[in-house]
Amino acid sequence: MVKSTFINLPDAKKQRVTAALLAEFSNHALTDAQVAQIVKDANIARGAFYKYFDDLTDAYTYLYQIAIQDIHVTMQPDAKFDPDFFYERVLNFLDEAGHSKYKKMMRLHMLYNEAAIPGSMKTNSEQLLKMTPEIWSAMVLSHEVIVSVFADPDNKAENLKRYKESLYLIKRGANK
Repeated sequence: MVKSTFINLPDAKKQRVTAALLAEFSNHALTDAQVAQIVKDANIARGAFYKYFDDLTDAYTYLYQIAIQDIHVTMQPDAKFDPDFFYERVLNFLDEAGHSKYKKMMRLHMLYNEAAIPGSMKTNSEQLLKMTPEIWSAMVLSHEVIVSVFADPDNKAENLKRYKESLYLIKRGANK
């Protein structure tokens, strides 16, 4: 968890460190990121980095939370399953992420970093288990189509078309 020494920094310094984190995590997967480059870009001492964050994963998690707050579209559906709700939310998320300063970071997150964050897969699983089968299916498909679009932007339209068709298949199955 980000330390209070970072939270209490003057805004200008906090923004400089955050910009350095964004530069590093937009150009390198978490496993390849380097504290040395972050401290150089932020113009801080290496020891200061560890006064602000426990490690690179902690710094990454801090920045990822900021990115999600900035670009995330809520995926919390109503009790009733609605394919259009999910489809529109995924389109909005892709649009927001694609036009944000976090675009490259989000791509790396979806393709490499998500599984590298300790406990994230378990947390996702626990959240999914609380959902109805229809909502669970839609959430899993939503995540997969987002990953597919980041991994293969040339086939975005085809992946989104298949995603929408799949959402309606879920709805038909639920109505039987």
